[in-house]
Amino acid sequence: MAKYITRYGSMRLLGIFTSKKNSEYRRGDDVILRTSRGLETGSILCQASDEALGQFKEAPGGQLVRVMSSSDHGECNRIKENTRQDFEKCRDLVEKLDLAMELADIEHVFGGERIIIYYLSEDRVDFRELVKQLAAEFQTRIEMRQIGVRDEAKLLADYGDCGKPVCCNTHLSLMPPVSMKMAKIQKTTLDPTKISGRCGRLKCCLRYEFETYEELRNELPPVGVEVITSSGRGKVLRHEILSQQVLVEMEDHRRTIVARQDILTVLEKRGGRDGRKR
Repeated sequence: MAKYITRYGSMRLLGIFTSKKNSEYRRGDDVILRTSRGLETGSILCQASDEALGQFKEAPGGQLVRVMSSSDHGECNRIKENTRQDFEKCRDLVEKLDLAMELADIEHVFGGERIIIYYLSEDRVDFRELVKQLAAEFQTRIEMRQIGVRDEAKLLADYGDCGKPVCCNTHLSLMPPVSMKMAKIQKTTLDPTKISGRCGRLKCCLRYEFETYEELRNELPPVGVEVITSSGRGKVLRHEILSQQVLVEMEDHRRTIVARQDILTVLEKRGGRDGRKR
């Protein structure tokens, strides 16, 4: 029995699923699978090789049931149409109960085992009465899931400023924090309106090359130190990280761009001045 990495659910979850004996799947196959939540739909990404499995610390698992048939696709379309109406019912009930929460989305599990309600709230919400009434209305288990603004974008956003589908809704499974430091080292604009994503937070893509920039910056002498170059002595004013160059003000006050390989010695202050060859 082979294992496959599969994406499933509204939150684009990743899991490792086992196929039935003699069943084979290809990348892009739409499938029915069994998870801890019930019977769900998903999409095959790749076979779970040792290299692929090494990318996961923990991942949910389950059983691949079958490739989706035309009737399965028809049932999915029916569920999507009903979801719009059910969302309105949920929102009306939230307003009726005067709950301090914002409804983001609802997800019907394909097999009907449960409905997941995604919501945003700054405070803890007592939704026991809401769950009771929703369970009576839909005759299934109700699961409440509080999410953040990044998760909301993952559920609802479509395209980013780059013109491509948002990363959180395609390939990202984890969304670690992004800081303004990452924007500064890459010398991008610091205008929050231009470096914020659909969620209103700093764009996840600022993190993608951050480690590379840090590694390259560490290869250059720090800003403010004095250096001996092939053209003389001067002080480092600025880094050009990707080109591995620095702007140096020479002793005669000329400013010139110097390549890293042309820096012969970095002078450090330690009581006096020590010469450190690079």
